[in-house]
Amino acid sequence: MTETTQRGLIVKAQSGFFTVETGKSLVVCQLRGKLKHGRATGDIAALGDWVEISVLADGSGVVENVQERKQALVRLDPRPQGEYQQVLLANADQAVFVFACAHPSPKLKMLDRFLVIAEKQKIPAIIIANKTDLVNDAKEIFGLYAEIGYRVIYASANTNQGVDELREALVEKISAFAGPSGVGKSSLLNAIQPGLGLAVNEISSAMNKGKHTTVTRQMFRLDGGGYVADTPGWKSLALWDTAPEEIDAYFPELAPLVAHCQFSDCTHTHEPACAVQAALKDGKIRPERYESFIRLRARIN
Repeated sequence: MTETTQRGLIVKAQSGFFTVETGKSLVVCQLRGKLKHGRATGDIAALGDWVEISVLADGSGVVENVQERKQALVRLDPRPQGEYQQVLLANADQAVFVFACAHPSPKLKMLDRFLVIAEKQKIPAIIIANKTDLVNDAKEIFGLYAEIGYRVIYASANTNQGVDELREALVEKISAFAGPSGVGKSSLLNAIQPGLGLAVNEISSAMNKGKHTTVTRQMFRLDGGGYVADTPGWKSLALWDTAPEEIDAYFPELAPLVAHCQFSDCTHTHEPACAVQAALKDGKIRPERYESFIRLRARIN
């Protein structure tokens, strides 16, 4: 039996089988036994991982080695034998958060939570303010995020606004898509590439209905280069490894102020000479963002 070793990217993962893209070919692989030695505390291989595989004579493959991840979106999966870190997506270049301007109303507290997770994982975030045709001025709703420094793309699949800008932003990137249901994500993806929204939606629906350990996870190749991975698991991502005093570091408008607080353990709620409170009073911090900070800090306290 002859083997050849190749490097590839896992573009699909399901029940211990990994579809690896090596150049223009797809090879369905399983893990080499040596990789499973010992008790695993997290996914050994996952969607978005770069791996080295051996291709067997029958065309199937074996994952020989999983390259180090630059980062990973991880969810804690409690199991009887102990906590297990489940990887939703490895090596994402960016997170794309799609929220509607209306129908449904934008859940900005959810967006703030997503942004904190992206900041913690050091994943650049892009915000898509979708369905701009349903409101008079989408910037009144989402403009505060551009002020903070996030890239905001104003889009509408109905009018084609922002479609070219989004398509360009995805080129040669592994992009994690997330957002509440009903925000028009599928329509927007279809506008970027015909059929893409339908394909992504089918996988997303299966992930939401199935058990986390058995569902299919898949990335979709873009015609212009790059991949899109729908990651509905963001909704249930807990900040399980985050201490309350860390949270201010993940709000870009708060982080630079912390060093100027009088107390190093300042909670930014009641302490004297708090730089964050002062900035809030001076209108340099948006009250709604400060409220999100307080809510998140309290939730993990």
